[in-house]
Formats: sequence, structure tokens, C-alpha cells
Amino acid sequence: MAGNTLYLIDGHAQIFRAYHAIRGGMNSPVTGEPTHAVFGFAGMLLKLFQRYDPAYVAMAVDSEGPTFREAIAPDYKSNREAPPEDLPPQIERIRELARLFGIPVLEQPEAEADDVIATLVEKLASAHPDLAIRILSKDKDLQQLLGPRVELFDIYNETPFTQADLESTYGIRPDQVGDALALSGDAIDNVAGVQGIGQKTAAKLIREHGDLDTLLANTDALKPKQREKIEQAAEQLRTSRQLVRLKDDLDLELDLDDARCGGIDAEGLRHLFRELGFRRHLRDLDEMLASGAAPSPATDAGGQGRLFATESAGDASEASRVETRTEPARYEAVTTDAQLEALVERLAGAGAFALDAETIGLSHRAEICGLSFACEPGHGWYVPLRSPEPARHLAPERVLRALAPVLGDPGVAKVGHNLKYDILVLRRAGVAVRGVGFDTMVGAHLAGHPGRRMDDLALALLKHESTPIASLIGGGRDGPQRTMDRVPLETITPYAAEDADVPLRLRERLEAELAEMGLAGLARSVEMPLVEILAEMEHNGIRVDPEILGEQQRELNARIDELKEQIQQRAGASFNVDSPKQLARVLFEELGFPVKRRTKTGPSTDSEVLEKLAELEPAEGGEAKWAIPRLVLEHRQLAKLVGTYLEALRQSRDAETGRVHATFSQTSTATGRLSSSDPNLQNIPIRTELGRRVRKAFVAEPGHRLVSADYSQIELRVLAHLSEDPGLIGVFERDEDIHAAVAAEVFGVAPESVTSAQRGHAKTINFGIVYGVTPYGLARRIEGVGVEEAKALIERYKERFPGIDRFLGACVEKALSDGYVTTILGRRRAIDEIHATNPNTRSLGERLAINSVVQGSAADLIKTAMVRLHERMRAEAVPARMLLQIHDELVLESPSDDAPSVAEIVRAEMESAMSLAVPLKAETGMGTDWFEMK
Repeated sequence: MAGNTLYLIDGHAQIFRAYHAIRGGMNSPVTGEPTHAVFGFAGMLLKLFQRYDPAYVAMAVDSEGPTFREAIAPDYKSNREAPPEDLPPQIERIRELARLFGIPVLEQPEAEADDVIATLVEKLASAHPDLAIRILSKDKDLQQLLGPRVELFDIYNETPFTQADLESTYGIRPDQVGDALALSGDAIDNVAGVQGIGQKTAAKLIREHGDLDTLLANTDALKPKQREKIEQAAEQLRTSRQLVRLKDDLDLELDLDDARCGGIDAEGLRHLFRELGFRRHLRDLDEMLASGAAPSPATDAGGQGRLFATESAGDASEASRVETRTEPARYEAVTTDAQLEALVERLAGAGAFALDAETIGLSHRAEICGLSFACEPGHGWYVPLRSPEPARHLAPERVLRALAPVLGDPGVAKVGHNLKYDILVLRRAGVAVRGVGFDTMVGAHLAGHPGRRMDDLALALLKHESTPIASLIGGGRDGPQRTMDRVPLETITPYAAEDADVPLRLRERLEAELAEMGLAGLARSVEMPLVEILAEMEHNGIRVDPEILGEQQRELNARIDELKEQIQQRAGASFNVDSPKQLARVLFEELGFPVKRRTKTGPSTDSEVLEKLAELEPAEGGEAKWAIPRLVLEHRQLAKLVGTYLEALRQSRDAETGRVHATFSQTSTATGRLSSSDPNLQNIPIRTELGRRVRKAFVAEPGHRLVSADYSQIELRVLAHLSEDPGLIGVFERDEDIHAAVAAEVFGVAPESVTSAQRGHAKTINFGIVYGVTPYGLARRIEGVGVEEAKALIERYKERFPGIDRFLGACVEKALSDGYVTTILGRRRAIDEIHATNPNTRSLGERLAINSVVQGSAADLIKTAMVRLHERMRAEAVPARMLLQIHDELVLESPSDDAPSVAEIVRAEMESAMSLAVPLKAETGMGTDWFEMK
């Protein structure tokens, strides 16, 4: 279209399209709010401004409350479901986004966005004969507005729909669209049409008769059945026509200059995108502004600002403002002996200081480029070790030698963000760090703040926008990235010193929040000491024997090949067993297996389906094919074992140390449990013999033994303590088999009469209760048990252990009243799902409320045990190293002769870590490999 074009955005249509176009689950790392619809809408606006360089833009939205159409038909749109719960807050953000782009947002009481658009088209097209209008919408109702200078435009597919397209597709004019829509109806808006008449038939009838009134006056020309239906619907058709016709005479004015582009608030948008975590849009915005496609706010000769230039910059929402410091920060480079000595003296006498290491790369093996420190807000130092001009500063050895004593002094508290990383890189450089005081990443996680990036926390809590690292090292669309040691001293100093200053300021804010939440003790006694322990564990790693891994891999690959051959022979066809699509074709089309569940792409062949197929009784003479699901299951399990574990472990093994150095995170789970990655050692399978054998590759150093200690039934013991149920407490006090004892109660038999099947059912219920299992969920877990029987089992369980039922209810009530639940040590988890209107989501919230308390309390316990054990080992110089924490198990390594005494120390510390209503029990083992201990 011509350059003199007004783009009218159908606001709610585009909002809903953005909402459904991008998968949910996107949340701001700063505020935690949902953002996927905002992200999609922002992308649409950026595309509009950059690719089409519009002269004018305006957006129409629906007004709140009933419209004039409800007065005509009270059931208009009554069948529409309430909007998704995460959409309304995003709509407000989208309004803010439009203001920052300088786009007027127009609405009218008792009218819809379509009516606002119709009124604008009517008034502006008449007032501006040379103006072209593009309506950003696919809404068929808006086809009524098409004309020589008006078109609909799908910006996502970049396709226009014009009056000529309407006439060639349907053979009708824009003024006939309303009549055709009345005939076809609109199920979404609850506008009744004529049964059996769709859009094309409706258009044909209107094309032949001219309009709806003429059609109704000449129904005798129609086929009998069609005539009958239309005559019966005649009165309703006139009402439907009123509903679909657009109102183009609203008392609404828009001066075209008010929609003129050029009022973009670039800084406001940058801040909003940072706050919402839209890094890609930040780059797109900068590219757009650099290209000149959309200028920032400018004033004309008379000093009058463009549309919304003043409002978007000064009157944006409170959330979009950035607080500025009253005094500029003072960041200094330390480059001489005198400056370094003065810094060391200052740090030693400070009691606490913030620390940050700038590195060349991100791995634990990265070389340190420089170290930053801060003792008071707004003042920081950067000590370079490597730079483009090494002659301007001290040598790395000199710096590290001077700083080592104060870094290793446990009496001086260290503050930082992700301190574990700094501890590891400094340790590799030969400097031990002791005395973790406060890690802001861990503290923010405890306090419930979303995101782990320091920049996000600074923006959320301090209203401080940190210097982006891309401004120093480039990368991405800006070309190749340079390493930090190539950044000039004048540039890196303020950036690096800020990385120490910000955590120092965050600490004060977070400590106050944690104290108010009752979490100061958990942070001080458990989570912060754990940072140093996890750094030690990651440094230690665990030795892995590559020959054992290779031997297992060869053995399993041979079995995998054998299974493939058996499957294809039994199927009588050659196909890719790893392809779900090909497997589905063979199973369901060629072999006639019953389809158990369908997905969007066809019949499902997931593990649950295959397990059901494997349970089917073979037809006479069909034994060969009925074994295929079982063989496919085994094939998949072995293939996963090889690819996910054996191969991953081989690749993760450090060539220098011969050990696997997994990463342990305190901030990756909602329950408080530690997670493991690179590789994930917590996922090593232990339920099958083949899975357990993977542990055989984890070996002790020569002359050493591995020592393990595993809590026995820890979640059930925690459940007994929290529920105060006397029956469950008694089982543990008597040291009975918990599953057999529960089976005796639930099934009403003597303990000695409990069958293995009953014990198995009780075990499933025991662990299911901890996870808030439903009758349906329990039925899926217990073979041969239906939903009603599962429901009866749960009811009998609750009758025999009433304290548990009261506890489960209390967890849900706590979540409902407070929005969160707490663990033994007060750890909180927000349960947002508990207030959902969707029953499935609300049910999930109830299960999370129960599970989070029990599993989170178990996490409190194992972490407390780790801290106590670490302190004792250090105080008594116990000859052992902590290597792994996997679920409820600790793995250490010690000289062979010391292993028995180490095992006893570990057992004692784990069993005395907390005082519960039931005794804690830790089972220990020793061996030259991890498998041998089991």
C-alpha cells in the first residue's frame, strides 16, 4: 500500500493470537509474571515498525462490561469461557507496551473493538481521501469495512485480504457481508445462524438475492428443506444481522496526527524488555532504531512532543521506572602494590566483603581475568590479573598471593552471586576461599524471587539496571565475541566492580526479606554453609573407569542389535524400531494391535501404551507378534541406558583428573532438593539390575574405598513426624517393615499373613500418599486395580491412619489461606495452582502442597546432615572427602583402613541431624565401587 497508511490494530484479536501462538510457561525473571502473550505481541509490533515503516498506527480494544449487543440478545457471547487466568495481567502489560511505542489505545463504553475500528474507518477515510487503511486482523466481521483504500492484513503471514479477494472468494460485496454472516452464524459469539448453512452457502444465497430481506421475501425459490429452515429462523436472522453489523457512528474522535509514528520511548521499551526478560526483542529494538525505521521521541520547532512522547517517558507504570542513585558509584582499578596492600587491609578489617571473579570463559577451568571487591554500597574495586596491557597492572601471582590470606579467612564473611563458581575458579588458581556469608542467588531463591541472574535481581529489588556484558564483549549479531582479557581496563573496571557492588546491596535487601519470612535461620545455618560444601564436592568429583563403561556399552549394544532383529522378525517387516511413526504403523496397521491412546500425530507408542499392550493375552497362534511391545520396551530402556548414561558419563569424564565433576545446584528445584547436572547423576537408574550396574563404573582411587550412607524411608518418617499419627509413629518406633505393617492395617490381616502383593500395594500407597496420589493415579500404578478399588484402598488407609489425612488436609488449607506451604525448617513454596479455576490445575496444586512439605522437609534434613558432617570432618580432620549427594544418599571417599570409622561418623551425623518424633535411620555401605555397596 502507499506510504501514507494507517495501521489499525484489532487489539484483543492480536492479543489472543499472540497468547495462543506462543507456548505458555514464559515468566519474567524479574517479576515472575507470565509473559508469553506480551512477548508475541511485542514481536508483532517490532515487525510492523521495522518492516513496514508505518506512517500512522492506532489500536482498538474491547471495553469492559456489557455492550449494546447484550441489550439486543442477552445470550450474546454467553458461551465463551472466562479468559485464561494468566491473560489479564498480560493485557495490562500490552497496553503499557503500546503506550511506549507511541500507539493510542482506543475503546468505547458498550462497544467492541470492531465497532471502534469501523467508526475510525468511516471518519478517517472520509476526512483523508488519500489515506490508506490496513486493519491488522483476520476477523471475518471486519470484511464489512473493505473498500478501495481499506484492507485486512495478516501481519504474521504478511498477506492482505482486499475487496477484490472478498468478491473473488465469496462473490459478495462488503455491504453484503453482514447479511451473509447472519445466515451462517457464529458459534464462538453465540450468534445463531441457519442450521446447515455455512459461510460459502450463505454468501451464495446473498449473492443470488442481493440481501437478507430479499432472500426472506423470496424463500419460495429455495429448495424445500432449505426454505423450511430459513423461514423458521426468519426472526432470529434479523436479530443476528443486528449483532454482526458493525456500529460505525460511535462518539469517538481521533485526530490522525495523534496516531502519527515517531513517539517511541526507546529507553522505556528497553527497560520493559529487560524487566520481562525479552533479550531477543532488545536486539530487535536496537536494530530497528539503528535502521531509522522508527525514530525515538522528538520535538518539533515549536517544542511540541510527538504523540505520547511525554506520557510514555514520564507517566509510564511504576513498574517501568528505574530508580537512580543520588550519588554516582565509585569504581576503582587496583594496579599498584600500594593500592593492593591498602585493599587487602580494608578487606581484612571489613568483617564482610563482596567478591566476584571475571573469567576468560565460563567453565570451572577458566582462567581468572580479574577480581572485584566491595565493602560498602556504591564503592568497588577491580584488581586486574590479565588485560590487553599487562604492563599497566600487577602480575597474577602477585595479586593472588596478596589476597589469599583474606580470601581464606573464615572470620571474614564473603558475599557474592553464585559464589560457588568463584570458589571453584579461585581454587583452581591455587587460592582457597573460606567463610561464605551470603550468596544472593541462593538467598533470592529462598525468598521466592524468580530468576537466577544477578542483573534481573538488581532490576527487581534495587531498580538498578546493570551494565550488560554484551556492551563489553559483543557477540551475537554484533559479530564475534571477545574474551574479557581483551577488554580495556577503563571499560572493564566499572563493569566488574559493579558485579561486586550489586551483590553487596542485594544482600541487605534479601536478608531483611528472609528475616521477615522467618527464613534467616535456614539461610544462615544450612543454605549458605552448603555453598562451600557443594563447591568442595564439585571440585572432588568421583572417579569413573572408562574401561568398565566401554565394556558395558559393548555388551548392551550387542543386546540392542539382537532385540532389533527379534522385533523385525516377529513383525515380518524391516523398519526403524526407533521411529515412533514407523512403529505405530507396524503395530496398529499391519499387526492389528488395539490403539490405546492417540496424539495429534497419530496412535501413541509411548512406554505406558507399550506396557498395556505387553499385558494383553496373545491370540491363538499369535504369540510371536504379541511379544513385540515387551521387546520394544526393553530395546528403549537399553538404548536410553547407553545414550543417556554410559555415553554421557564417558564424555563427562575429565581427562586430567579421570573423574566426573557434576554440578550441584541449590536453586533449580521448588522443593529445596539439590539437583545434579553435567551429568545428572541423580537420574542413574537403580530399579533394574542393568541400571544399577552403571554404578559399577564409579570407583574409588587405589588404596581407597567409597563410603555411602542412605536414609531409610526418609519421606515416610518425615510424614510420621509431621502428621503426628500414632499408628505410623509406632511402626517406626518398633522398627517394623513399614510396608508390611501398613498392609496389615489397610487389608485388616495379621502382619505375618501379609502377602507380597498386599505389601506391594501398601508400598505404592505409602509413596503415593506423599505425592497426593488420586484414585486414578493409584490405579495406574497398581496392576489389576481399578479406580473404585484404588479409591477404597486410599479410604481404608486414611481410616487406619487418621493423622495423615488431617495432615494432608492441613497442607491444602495452608496453601489456600497463605498461598504457600512450609517445611520443617520453614522453607516456603508458593502454590499458585491452588486457586486455579481449572479443576485439573487446582488438583495439581493440592498435590504439590502435600508433596512440597514432605519432600522439602526431607531436603532440609539431608542438607542439615551435610552441613553437620562437613563441620565435623573439618574439625576432627576426618580422612574423607564428600563426593556426591544423590536423593537421600551421601557418597564419600576415604583411605581403605579408615572407611569403617568414616562410615560410623557419617551414620551418626545423619541420624542425629534432626530430632523427629520417630528415629532416623541411615544405612551405610563400603566398597571399591558404587555398585558393590548396594
